[in-house]
Amino acid sequence: MTGEGVHQTGLHGHEYAIDAALAAVTLRQPGPITVYTPDEDGMRQLCADRVVVVQF
Repeated sequence: MTGEGVHQTGLHGHEYAIDAALAAVTLRQPGPITVYTPDEDGMRQLCADRVVVVQF
């Protein structure tokens, strides 16, 4: 996940800084990954279909 990748999603600003950091770390992990987050839409945009996103 690069700064350009985050910019392309339309998500920017301090509200998405933690989501972007989590997405960057998550996308580097091998195997099937599940992320639990209150911001399901933002994480889906950042991780696309490579990660299962579950809202809690």
